[in-house]
Amino acid sequence: MPKTKKQKELSVQSLDEKLANSKSLVFANFSGLKVKDATVLRRLCKAEGAVYEVDKKTLLKIAFEKSGFAGVDIKSLPGAVAVVYGLADEIAPARILEQFSKKNEAVKIIGGIFEKKFIVAAEVIALAKLPGRQELLAKLVGAINAPVSGFVNVLAGNLRGFVQVLNAIKDQKNA
Repeated sequence: MPKTKKQKELSVQSLDEKLANSKSLVFANFSGLKVKDATVLRRLCKAEGAVYEVDKKTLLKIAFEKSGFAGVDIKSLPGAVAVVYGLADEIAPARILEQFSKKNEAVKIIGGIFEKKFIVAAEVIALAKLPGRQELLAKLVGAINAPVSGFVNVLAGNLRGFVQVLNAIKDQKNA
């Protein structure tokens, strides 16, 4: 049963809100994806703070135009299009779909939007290989902490050497 004009307006409004709140988007062709696999993908997305959704290309096109993504031509994307909205992390949608597409050949990444620019599938896959935000922050803290740790070890080494010299003098006097 086709949607009424009011339902379509509500769908476009919902899409517009998701576009405004998302940090990145990834488009995927999901032709042949089984319902149980789609449910697994939705759960993976939800766990990472992303949303997996399938909408009509026409409604997506209208929402993109309203949100200022005029350079994106949704109609030219092949097949049925699913969109993964990254609400919490910029890399999460790309990483989730890239890992899921390795296990399930029915899902193929066909592009995405990162920093309000359309990117092709190869760029999305390259983006998916980047470490996550938490991992990058941990590496930054480790890099900042490394000189301090080295300095502490150098100072402790002098103390250890001094204690060893005192122990050697004590052993000489007792012998």
